[in-house]
Amino acid sequence: MKKRILALIVIVTLSLSGCNFFSNELGKLNEALKGREVIIQTYDEESSIIDKVEGKSVSIASDKTFEITDSEGNTVDKSSVINLTVGGNEVLHVGSSLILHEKELEDVFAQYAQQVNIENNDRSVPFINRMVNDMKNMTTGKSKILLVRSQSGQPLATFAGDDVSYFATDVDKSTSFLIDGHYLFIYRCDYTIYDSELLN
Repeated sequence: MKKRILALIVIVTLSLSGCNFFSNELGKLNEALKGREVIIQTYDEESSIIDKVEGKSVSIASDKTFEITDSEGNTVDKSSVINLTVGGNEVLHVGSSLILHEKELEDVFAQYAQQVNIENNDRSVPFINRMVNDMKNMTTGKSKILLVRSQSGQPLATFAGDDVSYFATDVDKSTSFLIDGHYLFIYRCDYTIYDSELLN
């Protein structure tokens, strides 16, 4: 009986996670095979752009040279060094804030440049809300606004979408996002993700 229940849970999970989770995994495979067409920008603490790279065949990964492993080969400390390939050439980056996004994804910073103040007095059950939000993140995503800041808290960029999900990466101090089907990667940035309904 337990095996049937477990099998049912696996089937339901796989069918529900057919959207954003698998889109993210397919995006990784696509990146490994032909790369992504992206814009990469790095920033100083005052939000000034240090450099900008655009490429049609870009791949991003943790540089394993700087990864710390134990005697059994298990990762003890992830590498904070990013290894980017841009059209067959290599870029190593560490330290400053970095935003990489597909060209179709628009930075809407100007629309949300003002300070955000939210007041919401609706009653709810936090435990259930978390479960529902986690499931939506893995499947359909939610309408969200992402405010990205430098490590010192200076605004860098703002992204918004009707179908937003976020994922862990193999690069230390980074997060990846799918925003309406487009890839976004941020490294060493502060960020806050708001449900769009809170800002209306």
